Amino acid sequence: MLDVKPTPSPARPGAAPVFAALGDATRLELVIRMSDLQPRSIAQLTRGLAQTRQSVSKHLAVLERAGVVVSRRQGRENRYALEPDGVEPARHFLERASAQWDDAIRRLKAFVED
Repeated sequence: MLDVKPTPSPARPGAAPVFAALGDATRLELVIRMSDLQPRSIAQLTRGLAQTRQSVSKHLAVLERAGVVVSRRQGRENRYALEPDGVEPARHFLERASAQWDDAIRRLKAFVED
């Protein structure tokens, strides 16, 4: 018989807000645009997008609340930059979930081969 052991949830409190924030195509595009860790203004981030500055600002606020980006006032405007540690909860969740799947597949393989 297949030995099924309950495993604790790999979720951490900070993972869900990060996944929620990254679950939007526009926000993913903004993260990609900031992947070089250089601070950018809303005008720079909006360039080439089919979004208004106001819309991009709202997306950035979601990312900032989730800890994925940080903003700093520079002169008359805010500059936004990717916060690499902000995605750590999601990365940790995915690593744990992947390990659990690998373990389940290993156990299934052992069961089938016996």
